[in-house]
Amino acid sequence: MACDQRKAIAKTLVVCGYGPGISAAVAERFGREGFAVALVARNAERLAAGVASLEAKGIRAAAFPADLGDEAQVRRMIDAVRAKLGSICVLHWNAYSGAGGDLLAADSAATRAVFELPVIQLLTAVKAALPDLQQSPGGALLVTNGGFGLDDPQIDAAAANYGAMGLAVANAAKQKLVGMLTHKLKPLNVYVGEVMVMSSVKGSAWDDGKATIAQSFFYLYTARREATRRVG
Repeated sequence: MACDQRKAIAKTLVVCGYGPGISAAVAERFGREGFAVALVARNAERLAAGVASLEAKGIRAAAFPADLGDEAQVRRMIDAVRAKLGSICVLHWNAYSGAGGDLLAADSAATRAVFELPVIQLLTAVKAALPDLQQSPGGALLVTNGGFGLDDPQIDAAAANYGAMGLAVANAAKQKLVGMLTHKLKPLNVYVGEVMVMSSVKGSAWDDGKATIAQSFFYLYTARREATRRVG
């Protein structure tokens, strides 16, 4: 059961890794259903523009500038969202890192950074928000992932050739993590869903693609049956 929209003012979507692509479409899609929306990223100007755009559509929104690669900032952000917008119903993790493009050339720090944002701090955010997600009717974790993480020789070759080795490894680890969280959080009444984007969307003019991905997230959230959906 999804969060009761009759009490939507107390239901908050947290968009971690906000930008003009997928996450903006997700924020608007859920906002149209009565969710308050917390936008999180490092770029304060981008966040302010996002809040203004959502508010112009009648959606309650607020900006929370934070470095999602920093554990302390992630924890403070979750506390700040809860204090300002109320109980967290949905956590959307859209943040990723392009570190370690060529893993043979990357130093140990860059290699470790491959996992910091998409895996380690995703877990930090989940643990910090979990009390809210458990108590909220229809609490959910929604994760954006990419096709580079699939176990396929052609995809592996493409990731190596295009300098996306770190991203591919991170996506694969994130998919495994999402799969395990699906089972771990189900007894706690927290749904976990992942949309795997199979083509380039961010920064493109493919507005229909962004809308399709946002609708896929909303479908997963409301239906609560599938764990993963591929788009593109």
